[in-house]
Parts: sequence; C-alpha cells; structure tokens
Amino acid sequence: MKISKEEVLNTYKHLAKKVWNFLQSPQCREFLFFLFFVFIAAAFWILQTLNETYETEIAIPLRLKNVPENVVFTNDIPSSLSLRVEDKGTVLTNYMLGQGFIPLTLDFNDYKQKGNHIRLLTTDMEKTILSQLVISTKLLDISPDTLEIIYTQGKGKKLPVKLQGDFSAKRQYYIADINITPDSVMVYAPSTLLENMHTVYTQIENLTDIADTVTHTIPLASVKGAKFIPQQVDVLFFADILTEKTVTVPIVGTGFPAGKQLKTFPSKANITFQIGMHQFKDINADDFTVSISYSDLQTNTPNDHCELKVTKAPASASHIRISPASVEYLIEQDN
Repeated sequence: MKISKEEVLNTYKHLAKKVWNFLQSPQCREFLFFLFFVFIAAAFWILQTLNETYETEIAIPLRLKNVPENVVFTNDIPSSLSLRVEDKGTVLTNYMLGQGFIPLTLDFNDYKQKGNHIRLLTTDMEKTILSQLVISTKLLDISPDTLEIIYTQGKGKKLPVKLQGDFSAKRQYYIADINITPDSVMVYAPSTLLENMHTVYTQIENLTDIADTVTHTIPLASVKGAKFIPQQVDVLFFADILTEKTVTVPIVGTGFPAGKQLKTFPSKANITFQIGMHQFKDINADDFTVSISYSDLQTNTPNDHCELKVTKAPASASHIRISPASVEYLIEQDN
C-alpha cells in the first residue's frame, strides 16, 4: 500500500495544529511557569550551596629539571602533590574545573650535593603553593609530607630472578617445568645497596589446580632504592598428566669384599612409578638401580630376607614402589 505525498502533508499539518493548540492552551502556560520557578529555585539552591565552606583535595604538578643523562632514579617520584584545602564552594569549583596550576619545579643541581638519597619536606614548598591559591583558601595538608629522591649514576648489574609462591598441579597432574622470561633483569641502585643484592625475587603468587600450559605475568618484589628493568616477568607453567610405568631392574650388591658375590632369589625386581606422559618413553630400567649393601647384610642372620632399596632413580619419577620388597639371598665365595 502506497502513501501519497498529499496524505503525508495532511498528517503533518494535523500534528502541527495540535502542537500549536497545546502551546496556546492555559495548561501549557501553567507548565512553563512551573518550569521557570523550578529553574529559579534550583539556581538559588546551587548558589546557596556553593556559598558554604567545604574541604576537598586538589593536585598541583611536580617537575624535576636539570637531571643529567647518566642519572637513573630508582624510586617512584610523584608527578604531583595532593593538597587538602578549605574554602567556599565557588572557589573550590574553580580549582577543580577551571584553574590550572603552574608546576612546582625542583632543580636537581640544588640537591645533588646531598648524596644519592635526597629527602625534602613538602612543607618547605608551602609558600610557593600558597602563591597559586586564592587568599581565602586555607591549606590544611600536603601529601606526601616528604619527597624521597633516590638515584644512581649509571651503576647497574644483571641479577637472576627467583620465583616466590605456592604452585601446585591439579590431581593426576604435575608441574613438569617452570620457565621465567626473562630469567634475569638489570638492577640499578646506589652502590652500597647494589653490592649486597645477588637475586631478584618476584612478588608472592599462589596458583593451584594447574592442568595445562599457562603463562602468568608476575611483578617483581620491590626493593626500596632499587629499580628493575623490566619490572615484571612472564612465568610459563607446563603441566603434564601423570601415568604409571613398571620396569624390571637387576638386583646388584655393593661394597662386597673381593672374592665374595651376592646372589638373590629372584635376581630382579619390578619398580613401579609415576611419570609425566611426555617422559614415558624416555625413562627405562637403566635409569634405576636396586642394590643390597654388604654392610647391611652383616646385621642379618643366615637365610634372612634382605630388604631392597632403590638407590638411583630419575628426579622426575615419583611414588616409587618396588616388588618384591625383600628377597632371599646367598653370599657366595669365589673359587
């Protein structure tokens, strides 16, 4: 169904007439008067409110100039100071919305003779700060109350990163490998601090139920006066599913005098252990040793059974069990 231009025009004229009639009606005039008085009341309320005294916080920028190229700051220097001030709402609104502050500028040359750990009381800057505030404004507090500037002149060394925390795999899994990237970082600090640092530690992180290869970004634990580049490391956790394997290993005697040899019944033992799936084919009987020590046999009475011991096993093998746990034995004399 098509709508003609004439029908659209008639509809428009009809709507326009209804709107015009409403604007000319007494109800509309009453509504507009109501809105006018609401606006006036709101304006008076805002003016009254802004005329009250309040406290608020404002920030003033902080800059450091004339810093030599070989200077490395090893602590975080704030980019601004936080001021707690009191004044009328109109003044505080201007601070927060309109007025910009000239940065407080510190000249590095004025303080470099104090060594590489400079402490400045921010109250010493109060006069400069007040010069940028309206005379009626009360300065209640400056935060921080002390500025610390710790730096070194290009002195740094590379130190290894050590992981801190509790990391465990999901049931039937184990953590096969942990890789830290980078494994060492550059550390910049005053010489007295740097010479006593040998390792950089990560922040303590706890991660449980690892069942896959996952990467976590972990920040380095901060050391006051030291700067790390980079300040965080990526830690790759490789989890592998555990499986069980059994190998047969010959029983050998150790520490036997010349002319004597051990004979056991049976001559071999089965070793059952848990190993990661990716190492299943790499671990075999040659990686284990089951032995009986001659000195241990001296406490046994003849024809006693002797307990077997696994004296060599791969570090990746866990929950090692041996069968049989003990064997009969003879000590034979060579002819």
